[in-house]
Amino acid sequence: MVKNPNRKKQARILRGFRKVHRTMGATLFVFFFIISVSGFLLGWKKNSFGVLQSATQKGSSTSFTQWLPLDSLKMKALFYVRKELENEQSLEIKRIDVNEAKGIVKFIFTEYYGVQLDGSTGNLLLLERRYSDLIEELHDGSVLDTYFKTTGNPIKLIYTTLMSIALLLFTITGFWLWLGPKRMRKRQ
Repeated sequence: MVKNPNRKKQARILRGFRKVHRTMGATLFVFFFIISVSGFLLGWKKNSFGVLQSATQKGSSTSFTQWLPLDSLKMKALFYVRKELENEQSLEIKRIDVNEAKGIVKFIFTEYYGVQLDGSTGNLLLLERRYSDLIEELHDGSVLDTYFKTTGNPIKLIYTTLMSIALLLFTITGFWLWLGPKRMRKRQ
């Protein structure tokens, strides 16, 4: 039987891939764990029976002509959430979602609270703690931008770039660790 002269080179490359794969896995274990658990929770958030994300309520009218002005609805949302929190925190509106089909307006606050109001009456339909927003920020790393109050989400950008590259390298090295030995046995 004639041995392949490239076998030593292939074995050295395979050992290199194994070392990179093992080192990345050990170094990034915590981050991969957080991404996988948070990704699982985000996938199930709408099917969590209101634990992670509450269902969108229904308002009394789906016609914008019958709705209160947005600034009035904003003042009502701020009133309801301040009443609930007893002015413990400074509140800042992160996003406003208007759902004409359901007749509601959602006000999402930076401190992971959400308020759903009837668009035409301004009545409170739901005040909730938005755990899905916190999980999403954990998943993409922007929770650190929120904590450190950075502008432009630089931590999120660095985190997602590094984790994307790491996942790509993990996939490539893992594939090669599966394929390499097969090729070596075949060429033997």
